[in-house]
This record gives sequence, structure tokens and C-alpha cells, in this order.
Amino acid sequence: MIGEPEAVAPGAPGATAGRPLVVRSRGELAAVLARAPRPLGLVPTMGWLHAGHRSLIARARAESATVAVSIFVNPRQFGSPTDLDRYPRNEARDLAICAEEGVDLVWAPGVDDVYPAGFDTAVRVGAVGRPLEGAARPGHFEGVATVVAILLGLVRPERAYFGMKDAQQLRVIARMATDLALATVVPCPTVREPDGLAMSSRNVHLSPTERAAAAVLHRALQAGRARRDAGELDAEAIRAAVRAALAAEPLADVEYVSLADDASLAELERVDGPALLSLAVRFGSTRLIDNVTL
Repeated sequence: MIGEPEAVAPGAPGATAGRPLVVRSRGELAAVLARAPRPLGLVPTMGWLHAGHRSLIARARAESATVAVSIFVNPRQFGSPTDLDRYPRNEARDLAICAEEGVDLVWAPGVDDVYPAGFDTAVRVGAVGRPLEGAARPGHFEGVATVVAILLGLVRPERAYFGMKDAQQLRVIARMATDLALATVVPCPTVREPDGLAMSSRNVHLSPTERAAAAVLHRALQAGRARRDAGELDAEAIRAAVRAALAAEPLADVEYVSLADDASLAELERVDGPALLSLAVRFGSTRLIDNVTL
């Protein structure tokens, strides 16, 4: 743990034994990081932590002398104020999970601490951020890349841990972090519910009926994978298998099914190398994404 094992107020330069130190401002963060043992692993989050986040923290804990978690709901990556307001939040619950997982430091800033007065900069993402989620949610990846650049720039971790469920986001961040020499991005496997649904903070918005229906996402992706494993090379035939599986669920409102080159995310006609099979589907007002690699 960072600091002496004595009880202190959140944000003070010390930590309560068995609990992470919580800091709010850039100044407090810099003071704590100045004495933090290295290497440092960072798990950036928007809170509402779940088993997927726990797996990222566990990987960071295994590879780092200091583990930091950031909790910040980034307004710049939401398409509307309604979506931002709807995002689930419970900091006390998140901090309890961080304590259970042995996190040393939690940075939980306010908006003004991340984007100070006069802030007028954005990170423009490249080609990998333009299709799929980039096309469906204009400005989303610019908001993601900008806030992650700020987080990595302030914390300066040796490694930052991201889940593979957000496959395109992972590629955008990895490219940005490499190009700007910010950190090594460590991809971590998607954690799933017993029925295959990928863990997501947004799952809390699903009604019981929608939650049961959402299991079709993984079944559909597995149907596509099965076609490829059976020797199918025609990309559209694999996409069609995914769409057919989704069509069997009346509550699934499909936005896209993609089979793209694993690196560039350019749509494929023929699968003769590593590929990413991904989809975005709405269940009521909740939009879910998922993917598998082929």
C-alpha cells in the first residue's frame, strides 16, 4: 500500500490499511505518485465495477508494485446528456470492490479536475476509429482517446489494462498510447456471465426479460465462429449466420454485424487471416456490443 497504514481522510497523503487511498485532484495525485513504488499498473474505469473490472485489477496486481484505478464518468464520450445521466454510479460500492481486490490508489476526480477551465484540446483518432462504433457514435472515440491520454499522462503507468469486450476501443487506445509514447496497453479477456453475456456496466439497465434475451448475442457470435471453424471463408456467409441467430430473438434490435480485418477493422469479403466478428444490438433502450476473434 502507498503511505503509512493509518487512517486518513480521502485525498490525504496516506492510506488506511486494507483500503485504497482515494485522491480527487491533480495535485494530490502527483504527490502520491511521487512516492509510489514502480512499476505501476492503471485500470481506467467509469465506475460501476463488476467481475470484468476485477479481472483487470487482478492482472494489474499480479504484474505491478502499485495498482491504481481511475473512476471517472467521462462526459465527452456520451452522445447525449440523457445517456450520461443514465450511466450507473455508486462510488462507495466501487471503493469496496477496489479494497477487496487490493488496489493501492483510486483517482476519482471531478470534471474540472480532468478538464480544467480553458481546456481546448482533443485527440483525433485515426482510421481504426472510423467504422463500426465510430460511425454509429460520432465523436465517441475522440472523447475516449482524449480522456485516456489525460489519464495516462497524469498517472504515467508502465502498463494500462483494458478489456477485450470493447474491441474497437482497445485498438484505438493501443494505437494512441503507442503513437504518443504514453504506456503499454495490456488487453485482457472478456469476462462473461454463465449464459455467455459479456459483463458490462450497462447490463444493469436490462429488464429481466431483456436480460434473458441478451444471451442471444454470444450464441450468435458462436454461430458465426462455428461457420468459420467448419471451413467457411466467405465473410458474408458468416455474417448471415450471425444475423440468422439474432433474428430468432424478437427483442434483439440489430444495429450492425461486422466481420472485419483484426487490425484495420476494414470489412472483409473473404476470411483468410485474423478477423474480428462483432455486433451492436439494442434490447429496449439498452445498447450492447460484443465480439469474438476468428
